[in-house]
Amino acid sequence: MVVVHHLNNSRSQRVLWLLEELELPYEVKRYERDSKTMLAPPALLAIHPLGKSPVIVDGDVTVAESGAIIEYLVDKYGAGRLIPPAGSRERLRYTYWLHYAEGSAMTPLLFKLVFDRIAANPAPWPVSAIARRIAATVTRSFVTPNLTRQLDYVEAELGSQAWFAGAQFTAADVQMSFPLEIAVSRAGLDAGRPNSIAFLERIHGRDAYRRALERGGKYDYS
Repeated sequence: MVVVHHLNNSRSQRVLWLLEELELPYEVKRYERDSKTMLAPPALLAIHPLGKSPVIVDGDVTVAESGAIIEYLVDKYGAGRLIPPAGSRERLRYTYWLHYAEGSAMTPLLFKLVFDRIAANPAPWPVSAIARRIAATVTRSFVTPNLTRQLDYVEAELGSQAWFAGAQFTAADVQMSFPLEIAVSRAGLDAGRPNSIAFLERIHGRDAYRRALERGGKYDYS
């Protein structure tokens, strides 16, 4: 049985969702973030040297990284489900979005998180004033323009088709769920980008998504 080492409010929620879509039995081992640092607990270091989630253990195989986990599960257990046929245009799009989610979409979102925390850091003056000024400059000149470009790009892509790889729901949509959910809370993704919001509404309405929430526990981004 697949064991998911699941951290609250993290990328591992989409792994639970994928397992539900595949209708696979699995076990959830839960970990909680530190309430102050929001980092994963040291216990995860016993599972993987980076001490991060998601990580799955399937027999004697341990797999980390969301994209690698999704590819492993779909290849081993999908039986052709949730992935377009090899050689098709949809397969190329599937592969692209599977990697885009972490390779491009998450980068400016992580930068925003870091610089927002720098700006809010209660350091003594004048360190706090300098830090806030640097954070504001980087956010205005680099982070925000990149976020806008990424969100506009995704919005345009979802304007021509319901799902990222084409007309059919695939595991690429599972992978893309997290950056868009995070963008709602951190980057101002709202009704001004109706295609993206409609995508989130579609995935949040799926039975497998709801079952995964029940298994994973509190998830602030759904």
